Amino acid sequence: MPPEISEFLKTVWNLIQPILDYVWLFIKTWWWVPLPFILWKPARYFWLFWRIEKWITRQKRILLEIKIPEESLKPIRAMEDVFTGLWQGFYDPPNWYEKWWEGKIIVGFQLETVSINGEVHFYIRCPDYRRDIVETHIYSQYPEAEITLAEDYTRYVPQDMPNKDWDLWATDYMLEKPDPYPIKTYKDFETEAESEEEKRIDPVASLLESMAKIKPGEQLWVQIHAYPISEEYAESFFKEGLALKDKLAKRPEAPEPKPMIQEAAEILITGKPAEEEEPPSFELVAPELRLTPGEKEIIVGVERKISKPPFKCSMRFIYLGKREVWFKANLRLAIAFFGHYVTEHLNAPFPLGRTITKIKRNWYNWFWFIDRRLYLRRRKLLRQYRERFNPMFPRAADRKTGEFILNTEELASLYHFPSRAVAPAPTVPRVEAKKGEAPPELPVE
Repeated sequence: MPPEISEFLKTVWNLIQPILDYVWLFIKTWWWVPLPFILWKPARYFWLFWRIEKWITRQKRILLEIKIPEESLKPIRAMEDVFTGLWQGFYDPPNWYEKWWEGKIIVGFQLETVSINGEVHFYIRCPDYRRDIVETHIYSQYPEAEITLAEDYTRYVPQDMPNKDWDLWATDYMLEKPDPYPIKTYKDFETEAESEEEKRIDPVASLLESMAKIKPGEQLWVQIHAYPISEEYAESFFKEGLALKDKLAKRPEAPEPKPMIQEAAEILITGKPAEEEEPPSFELVAPELRLTPGEKEIIVGVERKISKPPFKCSMRFIYLGKREVWFKANLRLAIAFFGHYVTEHLNAPFPLGRTITKIKRNWYNWFWFIDRRLYLRRRKLLRQYRERFNPMFPRAADRKTGEFILNTEELASLYHFPSRAVAPAPTVPRVEAKKGEAPPELPVE
């Protein structure tokens, strides 16, 4: 190295070294000052997560099986009334102490439609202390139904699937568009222009018929999580829905008023008072009258969705069975069921890519243990179904990761009890005869 350059570098180092020494001394002495600000957010998250887990482990969960009446003439709207009552019964937001010290959260329930060896069952899983609420609201609309405590059917299959004897395929679901857009509901399947025979179109009935045809050794589980959303989350959902409705109706946005301090500062800087905006020009035809039929339908759908009690939901299904009878094409039974609720201009449920039982091969990860990753994904999906976790557990999820908002009408469209006239499958357990109370004059001793 030339002596000139060496001398220059030495001079620079002599100038910088005292500064570096001072900085290092400052860090050694005061390193702990920013630490609480850096660790506050993760510490807050892990504290709340720990308290919630402690609270959840103390809650006893039960599985209730619902056997529907032989001839239930109740419309699907009756199930919507059930969910409206459940929303009222389960909505119990915690206060500050309950949330941050006890770990209390708003609890929900799971709606499960299951076929085991071709025999179909309806289940609702809920906390034990909410059992009376579930039974009360179901009996209020289906007085002849039979509700019994059931064993958890997920415990009667090998817990180490997939293995040499059993295989499975599973996925969670997400919504294509923002939450205020509704999915197709029973009101879209049943229109006044259709005859009584045509009104029997029911995706749940189609699912039950398909479930009844699977063979011994096969099982198909469909699960829907639902719990009332918090007031803060509901407020943002309603605001999003109203903003979307105004945008679709082509209504001009009201300008936000400037803060008084900002207006005063602008006058001091520019020396001119704020100019008033010119009123919008008068339009001969109102924006609402220029909407296309599709836009009108979207606005009606959004208004209908935000007008009913909302639930935070997630959906999934698992098709599993013994390898000698496992037929992969049967997973289309559940995919076709969810496909009934798809609309092009509103919302659409579709499989969540990161949970599909498939690992995509491409040029940069074809060698990264494809088979092993697929095996671990299957094990994870089975565990999440069995433990009733959300798709991204232990992380929180949103619409793009498998949790979204459905109202009572949408839930009733996905889970209800069709009559034998609509779903005549003989393997659907039903209450064959109406049960009555004993005569009052019957002696008891």
